[in-house]
Amino acid sequence: MESYPQQLWAMAGRHQSLVCFGIDPVLEKIPPSVQGNARERIVKFYSSIIEHLQDGSRRDVAALKPNYAYFAQYGWEGLQALEELLDKYRGRFTLILDAKRGDIGASSAAYAKEAFGFWKADALTVSPLMGFDSVKPFLEYAPSGKGVYLLCHTSNPGAADFLALETAQEEKPLYISILRKSATWSEEGLGLVVGATRIDDLEKVLWEIERTGKTMPLLVPGVGAQGGSAAQVSKTLKETLRSQFSMQRINASSSIAFAYQKAKSEDFVGAALNEIEKLNREIGYRA
Repeated sequence: MESYPQQLWAMAGRHQSLVCFGIDPVLEKIPPSVQGNARERIVKFYSSIIEHLQDGSRRDVAALKPNYAYFAQYGWEGLQALEELLDKYRGRFTLILDAKRGDIGASSAAYAKEAFGFWKADALTVSPLMGFDSVKPFLEYAPSGKGVYLLCHTSNPGAADFLALETAQEEKPLYISILRKSATWSEEGLGLVVGATRIDDLEKVLWEIERTGKTMPLLVPGVGAQGGSAAQVSKTLKETLRSQFSMQRINASSSIAFAYQKAKSEDFVGAALNEIEKLNREIGYRA
Protein backbone atom coordinates (compact mmCIF):
# COMPACT_ATOMS: atom_id res chain seq x y z
CA MET A 1 0.00 0.00 0.00
CA GLU A 2 1.47 3.33 -1.11
CA SER A 3 1.49 6.11 1.46
CA TYR A 4 -0.32 9.32 0.60
CA PRO A 5 2.97 11.24 0.03
CA GLN A 6 4.10 8.48 -2.35
CA GLN A 7 0.82 8.82 -4.26
CA LEU A 8 1.38 12.56 -4.57
CA TRP A 9 4.88 12.03 -5.96
CA ALA A 10 3.55 9.48 -8.46
CA MET A 11 0.69 11.72 -9.62
CA ALA A 12 3.02 14.68 -10.06
CA GLY A 13 5.22 12.54 -12.30
CA ARG A 14 2.30 11.10 -14.23
CA HIS A 15 0.72 14.46 -14.95
CA GLN A 16 3.87 16.61 -14.89
CA SER A 17 1.89 19.09 -12.84
CA LEU A 18 1.36 20.34 -9.30
CA VAL A 19 -1.92 22.06 -10.14
CA CYS A 20 -5.00 21.15 -8.13
CA PHE A 21 -8.28 22.03 -9.86
CA GLY A 22 -10.80 23.13 -7.25
CA ILE A 23 -14.36 22.19 -8.18
CA ASP A 24 -16.72 24.78 -6.70
CA PRO A 25 -19.94 24.66 -8.74
CA VAL A 26 -22.07 27.78 -9.02
CA LEU A 27 -25.02 27.17 -11.33
CA GLU A 28 -25.38 30.87 -12.18
CA LYS A 29 -21.85 30.84 -13.61
CA ILE A 30 -22.26 27.69 -15.69
CA PRO A 31 -23.08 28.70 -19.30
CA PRO A 32 -26.77 28.31 -20.23
CA SER A 33 -25.66 26.13 -23.15
CA VAL A 34 -25.00 23.39 -20.56
CA GLN A 35 -28.54 22.06 -20.13
CA GLY A 36 -30.23 19.84 -17.55
CA ASN A 37 -31.04 19.73 -13.86
CA ALA A 38 -28.46 20.76 -11.24
CA ARG A 39 -26.74 17.37 -11.22
CA GLU A 40 -26.54 17.15 -14.99
CA ARG A 41 -25.29 20.71 -15.48
CA ILE A 42 -22.55 20.37 -12.85
CA VAL A 43 -21.32 17.03 -14.17
CA LYS A 44 -21.46 18.08 -17.84
CA PHE A 45 -19.67 21.37 -17.21
CA TYR A 46 -16.76 20.02 -15.18
CA SER A 47 -16.44 16.80 -17.15
CA SER A 48 -16.20 18.79 -20.38
CA ILE A 49 -13.12 20.52 -19.00
CA ILE A 50 -11.53 17.50 -17.30
CA GLU A 51 -12.00 15.22 -20.31
CA HIS A 52 -9.95 17.66 -22.41
CA LEU A 53 -6.96 17.60 -20.06
CA GLN A 54 -3.90 16.17 -21.80
CA ASP A 55 -1.87 13.80 -19.61
CA GLY A 56 1.65 15.03 -19.00
CA SER A 57 1.17 18.27 -20.93
CA ARG A 58 0.98 21.87 -19.83
CA ARG A 59 -2.80 21.45 -20.01
CA ASP A 60 -3.04 18.94 -17.18
CA VAL A 61 -3.62 18.85 -13.44
CA ALA A 62 -2.53 16.40 -10.74
CA ALA A 63 -5.49 16.67 -8.37
CA LEU A 64 -9.17 17.57 -8.17
CA LYS A 65 -10.56 19.27 -5.07
CA PRO A 66 -14.36 19.29 -4.91
CA ASN A 67 -15.67 21.62 -2.21
CA TYR A 68 -18.47 19.79 -0.38
CA ALA A 69 -20.43 22.95 0.47
CA TYR A 70 -20.76 24.01 -3.16
CA PHE A 71 -22.38 20.68 -4.00
CA ALA A 72 -24.50 20.43 -0.84
CA GLN A 73 -26.10 23.84 -1.52
CA TYR A 74 -28.02 22.16 -4.36
CA GLY A 75 -29.38 19.37 -2.18
CA TRP A 76 -29.56 15.78 -3.40
CA GLU A 77 -28.86 16.72 -7.02
CA GLY A 78 -25.67 18.50 -5.97
CA LEU A 79 -24.51 15.56 -3.84
CA GLN A 80 -25.31 13.15 -6.68
CA ALA A 81 -23.11 15.30 -8.91
CA LEU A 82 -20.31 15.06 -6.35
CA GLU A 83 -20.62 11.27 -6.24
CA GLU A 84 -20.65 11.01 -10.03
CA LEU A 85 -17.53 13.16 -10.47
CA LEU A 86 -15.63 11.32 -7.73
CA ASP A 87 -16.53 7.94 -9.23
CA LYS A 88 -15.64 9.12 -12.71
CA TYR A 89 -12.12 10.36 -11.90
CA ARG A 90 -11.06 8.07 -9.05
CA GLY A 91 -7.62 6.65 -9.83
CA ARG A 92 -6.86 9.16 -12.58
CA PHE A 93 -6.30 12.11 -10.24
CA THR A 94 -5.78 12.59 -6.52
CA LEU A 95 -9.23 13.40 -5.15
CA ILE A 96 -9.14 15.86 -2.24
CA LEU A 97 -12.53 16.34 -0.59
CA ASP A 98 -12.61 19.88 0.77
CA ALA A 99 -15.13 19.48 3.60
CA LYS A 100 -13.21 21.04 6.53
CA ARG A 101 -14.42 18.46 9.05
CA GLY A 102 -13.48 18.33 12.74
CA ASP A 103 -15.58 17.61 15.84
CA ILE A 104 -15.47 15.62 19.07
CA GLY A 105 -13.96 12.18 18.60
CA ALA A 106 -17.13 10.17 17.91
CA SER A 107 -18.44 12.74 15.44
CA SER A 108 -15.06 12.95 13.70
CA ALA A 109 -15.07 9.16 13.38
CA ALA A 110 -18.42 9.40 11.57
CA TYR A 111 -17.13 12.18 9.30
CA ALA A 112 -14.01 10.15 8.53
CA LYS A 113 -16.12 7.14 7.59
CA GLU A 114 -18.19 9.36 5.32
CA ALA A 115 -15.16 10.89 3.57
CA PHE A 116 -13.03 7.78 3.16
CA GLY A 117 -15.67 5.03 3.26
CA PHE A 118 -18.66 6.50 1.42
CA TRP A 119 -17.12 9.17 -0.83
CA LYS A 120 -13.85 7.19 -1.11
CA ALA A 121 -11.80 10.39 -1.28
CA ASP A 122 -8.01 10.17 -1.32
CA ALA A 123 -7.67 13.06 1.13
CA LEU A 124 -9.77 15.37 3.28
CA THR A 125 -9.42 18.87 4.73
CA VAL A 126 -9.82 18.95 8.52
CA SER A 127 -9.98 21.69 11.18
CA PRO A 128 -7.54 20.90 14.02
CA LEU A 129 -8.75 23.50 16.53
CA MET A 130 -10.55 20.98 18.77
CA GLY A 131 -7.30 19.11 19.33
CA PHE A 132 -5.79 15.69 18.74
CA ASP A 133 -8.81 13.60 19.74
CA SER A 134 -10.83 15.39 17.04
CA VAL A 135 -8.15 14.71 14.39
CA LYS A 136 -7.17 11.16 15.39
CA PRO A 137 -10.15 9.41 13.69
CA PHE A 138 -9.08 10.89 10.36
CA LEU A 139 -5.42 9.96 10.87
CA GLU A 140 -6.41 6.36 11.50
CA TYR A 141 -7.01 6.10 7.74
CA ALA A 142 -3.45 7.23 6.92
CA PRO A 143 -1.98 3.67 7.01
CA SER A 144 -4.38 2.79 4.18
CA GLY A 145 -2.92 5.57 2.03
CA LYS A 146 -5.32 8.40 2.84
CA GLY A 147 -4.29 12.04 3.33
CA VAL A 148 -5.42 14.57 5.93
CA TYR A 149 -4.82 18.30 5.37
CA LEU A 150 -5.11 20.33 8.57
CA LEU A 151 -6.18 23.96 8.22
CA CYS A 152 -3.03 25.81 9.25
CA HIS A 153 -3.12 29.29 7.69
CA THR A 154 -6.01 29.74 5.28
CA SER A 155 -6.23 32.17 2.36
CA ASN A 156 -9.25 34.20 3.48
CA PRO A 157 -8.80 37.71 4.96
CA GLY A 158 -10.39 36.64 8.26
CA ALA A 159 -7.60 34.14 8.89
CA ALA A 160 -5.76 37.00 10.59
CA ASP A 161 -8.49 37.21 13.27
CA PHE A 162 -7.24 34.07 15.03
CA LEU A 163 -4.65 32.09 13.08
CA ALA A 164 -2.14 34.97 13.02
CA LEU A 165 -2.50 35.82 16.72
CA GLU A 166 0.54 35.08 18.87
CA THR A 167 0.12 32.42 21.52
CA ALA A 168 1.36 33.12 25.04
CA GLN A 169 3.03 29.73 25.30
CA GLU A 170 5.27 29.97 22.25
CA GLU A 171 5.16 33.67 21.39
CA LYS A 172 4.49 32.54 17.84
CA PRO A 173 1.38 32.85 15.65
CA LEU A 174 -1.26 30.21 16.22
CA TYR A 175 -0.63 28.74 12.77
CA ILE A 176 2.96 27.94 13.78
CA SER A 177 1.67 26.27 16.96
CA ILE A 178 -0.71 24.19 14.82
CA LEU A 179 2.20 23.12 12.63
CA ARG A 180 4.46 22.23 15.55
CA LYS A 181 1.80 20.26 17.38
CA SER A 182 0.67 18.39 14.26
CA ALA A 183 4.29 17.47 13.51
CA THR A 184 4.37 15.54 16.79
CA TRP A 185 1.44 13.43 15.59
CA SER A 186 3.69 12.35 12.71
CA GLU A 187 1.32 10.17 10.72
CA GLU A 188 2.33 9.66 7.10
CA GLY A 189 -0.26 11.47 5.04
CA LEU A 190 -0.67 14.37 7.44
CA GLY A 191 -0.41 17.68 5.59
CA LEU A 192 -1.37 21.31 5.94
CA VAL A 193 -3.54 23.89 4.19
CA VAL A 194 -1.56 27.12 3.82
CA GLY A 195 -2.91 29.96 1.69
CA ALA A 196 -1.10 31.56 -1.23
CA THR A 197 -2.25 35.08 -0.38
CA ARG A 198 0.39 35.67 2.32
CA ILE A 199 3.75 34.63 0.90
CA ASP A 200 5.72 35.67 3.99
CA ASP A 201 3.59 33.40 6.17
CA LEU A 202 3.89 30.55 3.67
CA GLU A 203 7.66 30.93 3.82
CA LYS A 204 7.61 30.78 7.62
CA VAL A 205 5.58 27.57 7.46
CA LEU A 206 8.02 26.01 5.01
CA TRP A 207 11.08 26.83 7.10
CA GLU A 208 9.31 25.46 10.16
CA ILE A 209 8.56 22.19 8.34
CA GLU A 210 12.22 22.00 7.39
CA ARG A 211 13.15 22.48 11.05
CA THR A 212 10.88 19.62 12.16
CA GLY A 213 12.41 17.26 9.61
CA LYS A 214 8.94 15.96 8.77
CA THR A 215 7.42 15.13 5.39
CA MET A 216 4.30 17.27 5.20
CA PRO A 217 2.35 17.76 1.96
CA LEU A 218 0.88 21.21 1.48
CA LEU A 219 -2.38 22.21 -0.16
CA VAL A 220 -1.99 25.85 -1.20
CA PRO A 221 -5.29 27.60 -2.11
CA GLY A 222 -5.78 31.24 -2.98
CA VAL A 223 -4.17 31.34 -6.42
CA GLY A 224 -6.10 33.12 -9.15
CA ALA A 225 -9.37 34.78 -8.14
CA GLN A 226 -8.21 35.34 -4.54
CA GLY A 227 -5.09 37.14 -5.75
CA GLY A 228 -2.31 34.67 -4.94
CA SER A 229 0.51 34.21 -7.46
CA ALA A 230 1.33 30.68 -8.62
CA ALA A 231 4.77 31.84 -9.74
CA GLN A 232 5.54 33.35 -6.33
CA VAL A 233 4.27 30.26 -4.51
CA SER A 234 6.42 28.01 -6.68
CA LYS A 235 9.49 30.20 -6.17
CA THR A 236 9.00 30.12 -2.39
CA LEU A 237 8.51 26.34 -2.36
CA LYS A 238 11.67 25.78 -4.38
CA GLU A 239 13.74 28.12 -2.22
CA THR A 240 12.69 26.68 1.12
CA LEU A 241 11.55 23.07 0.81
CA ARG A 242 12.68 21.92 -2.63
CA SER A 243 13.09 18.28 -1.58
CA GLN A 244 9.32 18.08 -0.99
CA PHE A 245 8.33 20.13 -4.05
CA SER A 246 6.61 17.28 -5.91
CA MET A 247 4.23 16.64 -3.00
CA GLN A 248 2.78 20.13 -2.94
CA ARG A 249 -0.48 21.02 -4.66
CA ILE A 250 -1.29 24.57 -5.73
CA ASN A 251 -5.04 25.05 -6.03
CA ALA A 252 -7.08 27.28 -8.31
CA SER A 253 -10.84 26.99 -8.60
CA SER A 254 -13.06 29.65 -10.16
CA SER A 255 -10.16 31.21 -12.08
CA ILE A 256 -10.00 27.95 -14.05
CA ALA A 257 -13.65 26.91 -14.25
CA PHE A 258 -15.01 30.34 -15.11
CA ALA A 259 -12.05 31.66 -17.08
CA TYR A 260 -14.37 32.02 -20.07
CA GLN A 261 -16.05 34.99 -18.35
CA LYS A 262 -12.79 36.88 -17.99
CA ALA A 263 -11.80 35.95 -21.54
CA LYS A 264 -15.24 37.00 -22.80
CA SER A 265 -15.44 33.76 -24.75
CA GLU A 266 -18.17 31.18 -25.24
CA ASP A 267 -15.52 28.46 -25.33
CA PHE A 268 -15.45 27.66 -21.61
CA VAL A 269 -13.36 24.52 -22.16
CA GLY A 270 -10.67 26.32 -24.14
CA ALA A 271 -10.53 29.19 -21.66
CA ALA A 272 -10.15 26.77 -18.73
CA LEU A 273 -7.37 24.85 -20.50
CA ASN A 274 -5.56 28.10 -21.28
CA GLU A 275 -5.70 29.06 -17.59
CA ILE A 276 -4.37 25.64 -16.55
CA GLU A 277 -1.54 25.99 -19.08
CA LYS A 278 -0.72 29.42 -17.68
CA LEU A 279 -0.59 28.04 -14.12
CA ASN A 280 1.64 25.16 -15.11
CA ARG A 281 4.06 27.51 -16.85
CA GLU A 282 4.17 29.81 -13.83
CA ILE A 283 4.81 26.88 -11.49
CA GLY A 284 7.46 25.45 -13.80
CA TYR A 285 7.30 21.87 -12.58
CA ARG A 286 8.97 19.03 -14.46
CA ALA A 287 9.81 15.75 -12.75
